[in-house]
Parts: sequence; C-alpha cells; structure tokens
Amino acid sequence: MDDLVVVGAGPYGLSIAAHAAAAGLGVRLLGRPMASWRDHMPEGMYLKSEPWSSNLSAPGGRYTLAEYCAGQGVAAEHGNPLPIGTFSAYGLWFARQAAPEAEEVTVTEVAPHGGGFLVRTAEGPPLLARTVALAVGVMPFTHSPEVLRELPPGHWSHSTGHRDLARFAGTEVAVLGAGQAALETAALLAEAGARPSLVARRSRLNWNAVPQPLRRPPLRSLRDPHSGLGTGWRSWVWSELPWAVRRLPASTRERIAATALGPAGAWWLRDRFERRVPALLGHRLHRATAVGGRTRLGLTTAAGESLVLDTAHVVAATGFAPDLRRLELLDARLRAALETVGGGGSPELSPGFESSWPGLFFAGLLTAPSFGPSMRFVHGAGFTAGRLVKGVRRRLGARGPLPGSTGAARYDRAAAGRPNTYLR
Repeated sequence: MDDLVVVGAGPYGLSIAAHAAAAGLGVRLLGRPMASWRDHMPEGMYLKSEPWSSNLSAPGGRYTLAEYCAGQGVAAEHGNPLPIGTFSAYGLWFARQAAPEAEEVTVTEVAPHGGGFLVRTAEGPPLLARTVALAVGVMPFTHSPEVLRELPPGHWSHSTGHRDLARFAGTEVAVLGAGQAALETAALLAEAGARPSLVARRSRLNWNAVPQPLRRPPLRSLRDPHSGLGTGWRSWVWSELPWAVRRLPASTRERIAATALGPAGAWWLRDRFERRVPALLGHRLHRATAVGGRTRLGLTTAAGESLVLDTAHVVAATGFAPDLRRLELLDARLRAALETVGGGGSPELSPGFESSWPGLFFAGLLTAPSFGPSMRFVHGAGFTAGRLVKGVRRRLGARGPLPGSTGAARYDRAAAGRPNTYLR
C-alpha cells in the first residue's frame, strides 16, 4: 500500500510528487506529464504569465524555469513571453529531475477501501493508497454554451480540442469568449489562414498593461507591487496570501474565485488580434442551428436586436466550470459525501488541502473557492505542494510514513542523513 497516490501529472501533480518524494513518502504519480499543455493547446501559443512566476515547485526552490531555459540557451526574461512548447518541455525536464517517474495510465476510479483508497486504472491492476491527491487539471471541467451541445459532431469544438489550427485554413470560424484563450485562438486562426470572428457577451475587451520593470524606485514598488499574478495590491494578496483567503467567509471566497482576475488578453497579443480579427461585442448566443455543413448562430445585442451569424465552425473558448459532479473518476457516493464551499460544487478544504473525507486531498482549479484565484494558475503550485504534503504527513502520522509502507525505507535513510525540514 502506498502512502500517497497523486492523480494527474501537470504542474500541480508534478510539484506535489516532488515534495512527497523529498519527504520520504511512498508516492506514485499517475498520468501523462504535462498532458493538457502538450495535447490541448494549439501550436504557436505563448505563456501569459511571467517566466519568474511560472515555476513548478520542488523543495529548496530548485529546478526553476529560468534554470531550464539557461541550460537550453533560451532567454527567460521579464516582459518577454515564452512559447507554450518551451514551458511544456520545462515541465518534462522538471519531471525527470525532481519527481518520481510518472506512470502514464488513465485513472478510472478512486473509491474508499478500508482506511484508505482503491485506485483503478484502465491499464492494469488496482492500486491501494493510504491517501490520494487529485491534481486532475482543467480538462474534466471544460465549459461550453448549452445550445452548442445540441449540434451534430463536427459543427463545434472547445478551444482545448485543437493542437493544429491549420485545418481551418480558408474557412470561417466563430470564436466564443473574451479571455486569453479566445483572443489568442482567434489570432492564431487568422495567422493560419482561417477567417475568424470573435463573439463575446462583454461590451468591451480587456487587455493587460505592459508589465512594469522589476526594478523600480521604492515608492513606486510600494504603491504598485509585483506579484506572481500581476502588479497591484489586490493581485499581491491573491498571489501571496492564499492562506488568508481561506479564512474568509465561504460566500466571499466564492465571489472572489468567480470574479477576481477576470477575462483579459495579454498585452503582446493585442496588435495581432486587432489587425486581423473582427469582433462582435455585446452579443449573446441564444440559438445554434446546423444547416447542411454550416452553423447558424442566433445572437442578441445589448439593445435586444437579433442577428444571425453563418459560419463553418464554432470554437467555444469559454473556459472551465469546476464542479465535483463532473469529476467522474471519483466514486459517486464519496463525491456526494464531500462538504463543499457554500452553494458551489468545489470541496471545502483544510489548510493542508484535505477534504472532509479523511485522506482525500485536492489541488488546482477545484481549490480556488478555498484558497483564491492563484489556484487557477501555475503560480499556485508553489503554495500548494509543500502544504499539501505536510497535510498528508499529518494524516499518516506526525513522524512520517506508517511502518511497512513503501516510503518508510527512504524516510529512514533521509532521517539518518543530513537535516531535512520535511522530517522535523
């Protein structure tokens, strides 16, 4: 029986596994490393966050994005966006350096079993674990307008469904949304030879400002501090004080998770988008109809006027809706028993990211209503990993892995060697 099974091998799963292994826990990591970044983002996309705020987390702050880039002869500079491909490669490098080897299996069920959990996969025999950390990323929670779901296959897709947008060359594509994914997808479609248009409910598009220099006069830095989620005191709080967010009333946390750091495009994308993509702003989608091989979208303006948009394909870049009910790999009875934040579908969590079901931990998007908007970004992995592993160790026992576990030998060797903060 393993001390910890981590489900998901993206930035959060890799970071948790790295901290767990360093703490001497018997940990298994299940999933394809960096899968959503490698498989569900179009070629040509860039990382929106600054390189210095996009590190995966290992004990001692090792294996940073800057370290990887330096080894590849790539500049990782403030104000200079990095390609998604570079970030994905960094995640794979981090996995080799810091984390236990990932088992590329598909987890089909996590269910209670005795005092722990039974983890079933599509590829092999089930695993037994004393604790489980679900770091499943965003893919289980893709959100799209309900009217699109009634269309025949091939008429529409979610923005996460594409690696190569060249297939749309020469065709009209309506992109729904107003955030970075929508704006960048539309720009990439235009650059791939498609004829995109953007449809958004918002009356205006928001664009992030060019980042301020890292080195500034003290007064200016105090007035508008840098943080992993941008400049300004509000962003600094979300970035640096997730523990304080958790102490707020549930209704306040829900509101913050839903509204803070809303849809906006990166500053470096604005010119590429505005030069090539027409936008229908202030338009709501109320109907979608297949007519032969094309799709007609029924739109309503803010003034109540109707408009029909005829297009060859629709891409819904409409984000994600975190909800436990959509996490089908989690045993239905266990899922229904979990306490949630307020009236939402996200689990209520302890300071160590443990749910109301002992031994079941969560990381990433589902934890935003507990710890705030930083959990929607790579930057949140740094806060999550160490605290979650400490929570696992508290659940297993204050002195570390239980006797006879697969991590006990590593724990004993580490305890006999140099001092390790994870063993104190």
